Amino acid sequence: MPQLRLALNQIDSTVGDLAGNAEAVVHWTRHAAGQGAHLVAFPEMTLTGYPVEDLALRPSFVEASRAALRALARRLADEGLGELPVVVGYLDRSDRAVPRLGRPAGSPENAAAVLHRGDVVLRFAKHHLPNYGVFDEFRYFVQGDTMPVLRVHGVDVALAICEDLWQEGGRVPAARSARAGLLLSVNASPYERNKDDTRLELVRKRAQEAGCTTAYLAMTGGQDDLVFDGDSIVVDAAGEVIARAPQFTEGCVVVDLDLPAALPLAEAPANGTVVDDGLRIDRVVLSEEPLPAYEPEVTGGYAERLDDDEEVYSALVVGLRAYVNKNGFRSVLIGLSGGIDSALVAAIACDALGAANVHGVSMPSAYSSDHSRGDAAELARRTGLDFRTISIEPMFDAYMGSLGLTGLAEENLQARLRGTLLMALSNQEGHLVLAPGNKSELAVGYSTLYGDSVGAFGPIKDVYKTWVFRLARWRNRAAEERGQTPPIPENSISKPPSAELRPGQVDTDSLPDYDVLDRILELYVDRDRGKDELVAAGFDPDLVTRTLRMVDLAEYKRRQYPPGTKISAKGFGKDRRLPVTNRWRESPA
Repeated sequence: MPQLRLALNQIDSTVGDLAGNAEAVVHWTRHAAGQGAHLVAFPEMTLTGYPVEDLALRPSFVEASRAALRALARRLADEGLGELPVVVGYLDRSDRAVPRLGRPAGSPENAAAVLHRGDVVLRFAKHHLPNYGVFDEFRYFVQGDTMPVLRVHGVDVALAICEDLWQEGGRVPAARSARAGLLLSVNASPYERNKDDTRLELVRKRAQEAGCTTAYLAMTGGQDDLVFDGDSIVVDAAGEVIARAPQFTEGCVVVDLDLPAALPLAEAPANGTVVDDGLRIDRVVLSEEPLPAYEPEVTGGYAERLDDDEEVYSALVVGLRAYVNKNGFRSVLIGLSGGIDSALVAAIACDALGAANVHGVSMPSAYSSDHSRGDAAELARRTGLDFRTISIEPMFDAYMGSLGLTGLAEENLQARLRGTLLMALSNQEGHLVLAPGNKSELAVGYSTLYGDSVGAFGPIKDVYKTWVFRLARWRNRAAEERGQTPPIPENSISKPPSAELRPGQVDTDSLPDYDVLDRILELYVDRDRGKDELVAAGFDPDLVTRTLRMVDLAEYKRRQYPPGTKISAKGFGKDRRLPVTNRWRESPA
């Protein structure tokens, strides 16, 4: 059987940084060449970053992407890498599309190309366009209608892009019809909890359907609220894993493959032949003859999986690091209350950026307990972050003397003073402010606009409160196992959660127990279950009515909250889009 050494580069791209992304492609191609690779691949839209959103509708950006692709092909050849075929994702446009109602302006394509000997020798566009969750690809792209096949060293390699594997039909059965020996899919599939298990089963199934070895190359890193976990996978035609890359890590997976020989061209489906889903074969031949037999040296390896807690925590770290670094900030600022939320955010920030780049401020009021002040200081001592204390009491007294506020207005004033203080320090010192709100609080509106919601990024925005505690315990346990000091004070984990805006206040004064609340929220928010289904699941009808009403009435607050790393199947933002002005209620008053 012919042999092929495949290099899969799971790397992190930045949206719009065409020059920087091209530089990364050159760097990793050179690395792959040094490993003796015969075919090199990069993830979906590597050259432009992903997702480009409305940049896809801007002709100047599309043309810049096309020009950058041609320049990249020439540069690879100029640097002595031209003989090595490189598959890279980019933004293209259809040259044949006829404008019509409902088609994206300019007919952009989520595309990939094969670069060889200084030229773009094969182009193809994504066939299946996802239009669910965070994806709006019908808004941005037109479909590809070819079945691209690259013949290299006597092997036919069928090519696909992300959703082409996630959906039934299309390029997977077409790869079988084309008699391909390898199906290579380039992807930028965002992370969510438990997706790695789903992904593995998907790749196994598609390999069996395609009847050939299948390589699934994924992106890593972060872009705005999305994070990408890598986890590239190669399986044989029976679905057995040959190689699996680490999660949340940039790198190159190199694997030697024994693959079926391509049919003689006279017997293979000819170019233009229509196969599954109306796709037309588009085969480019680079090299007919197999390589001289060699002793396989690399098997790709199998990276151990992270457990659920470490996986989620790693996603939060990667997401925050990407947001801060890619937006040109060097440091972050956090209001430290001594509570569990700000403590977990601080731990994540220290792991993402280094403690020297994390600044914490304790902003006590007359209602702040001694233990909360002490817990904030202890967190700073344990992590080594920069710490200061600025009391809001003089500011609070001045406002109260002028306005005479009471009740909720008095409570919210404290939160807003803290928000103003944080933003003032941000302006003065150049730090990016992190909002510490969790998904449970955002769901029911248990936050103060322009107060604790202040910030440019919410690291735990998609983390329910029960998971906040779970991740805090995991992070401390991981530190102990490494012989390090646990970063989060035990008192921050064990004490009852409280906003401390009035004497003796605890969260359960206003909210159900978080264990019960989060189970209701997961069904209502994440799974779109209605009131009757929640009651049928065993929850108290009055509690369901009250909780759902809080969620429905808080939409205007969520709309104004900053972005934050998505880790669930349905986060607040692109995943869950509801009108602010909305009189429909699952539980009418």
